[in-house]
Amino acid sequence: MPLGGPDRNPVNSENQQTVTLTTSGPEQTQDIGRLLGEYADAGDVFLLTGDLGAGKTCLTQGILWGLGGVEYARSPTFVLICEYPARLTLYHMDLYRLDSLDEVVDLGLDDYFLGDGVCVVEWADKGTEAFVGDHISVHIEHIGDQSRVLKVSAESSRYSSVIDALTKRFSRLADANEFESTQGEAN
Repeated sequence: MPLGGPDRNPVNSENQQTVTLTTSGPEQTQDIGRLLGEYADAGDVFLLTGDLGAGKTCLTQGILWGLGGVEYARSPTFVLICEYPARLTLYHMDLYRLDSLDEVVDLGLDDYFLGDGVCVVEWADKGTEAFVGDHISVHIEHIGDQSRVLKVSAESSRYSSVIDALTKRFSRLADANEFESTQGEAN
């Protein structure tokens, strides 16, 4: 099944842009992440939400590869933050084990967000109020064994080029059915 075409709509704010993409396997989710990593600049923040096993770490893996990293991102559930060297350092954070906004605030994540790396936060919905400033939100949903729907949103004009690139690259791939040849078996 080819990557579903993008559905791009301004939502809630005059600056907010959203693109919705449907994937049929983990490689497609990683390719979306790869594009996010390619476009990432120092100080970028990606807030990921979705159920357990939705593909947040898979998307993070793609972001790391898009930044030029060679390691495999692993879920930092027990250590809370993993750091990966790349063109820009990737700080991969996981808030799954935290139970309150106070615990999120106590982590001192602002030091990372205001730094010169790229931050990816899994389970970001556990600390939404703690994340101020520009960011891209990605909500991932299961829609089948390997299929996912990724809703990528941003309110900042800084991320307009990223939303545009996602729209252009993945609508072209879906239209040409070029994406089917890179599909994998496991998610």
